Amino acid sequence: MKLLKTQLLLVCLVFFGLNSMAQRIKLVEGKIPAMTDVNTEFTYDNISVGKYDKEDDYIKAKTEEYNKKEPGRGDSWAIKWKDDREQRFQPKFDELLTKYGELSINKNAKYTIIFHTQFMEPGFNIGITRKNAYINGEVSIVETANKSKVLAKLTIEKAPGNSYWGNDFDTGARLAETYATAGKALGKFIKKEQ
Repeated sequence: MKLLKTQLLLVCLVFFGLNSMAQRIKLVEGKIPAMTDVNTEFTYDNISVGKYDKEDDYIKAKTEEYNKKEPGRGDSWAIKWKDDREQRFQPKFDELLTKYGELSINKNAKYTIIFHTQFMEPGFNIGITRKNAYINGEVSIVETANKSKVLAKLTIEKAPGNSYWGNDFDTGARLAETYATAGKALGKFIKKEQ
């Protein structure tokens, strides 16, 4: 009986420990409108990245670090860092938003979801140790025809990104998963609130 109590306590600690690291989504203003399709836009102004208050400082430091190891590698990395937004992050977000929110993406939809990334933790995976990536962001749901008319504002904190198999050695892959997680959470939240 004592062993059973110990095992139950251990399971509870693990569950609550994992739960405390989970992302949080919160409606901070307004109400989610009823919608079946939506337009999405993404902004990346004034992002903090890891220990850097400004994304430009992070890009500069990483570019220099990679160029010292292999000339030109840092310059390629910097281009890829920016390109990943449209090529990886946004499609992953849209894919899971539409799946879990039962929505379709339509540039002419009545409403637009604007996802503003505020913070990125790119994390790392060097095989023997790792730090998971995560993002924080703010979501505004606005009228497409009049984007100054905000219907709802939400915050998403610590949307995690990692691969179940641990094959996320690429920063872009880890961060793409953070956007997938954020899109999934937002989709579920929208579905629940409608």
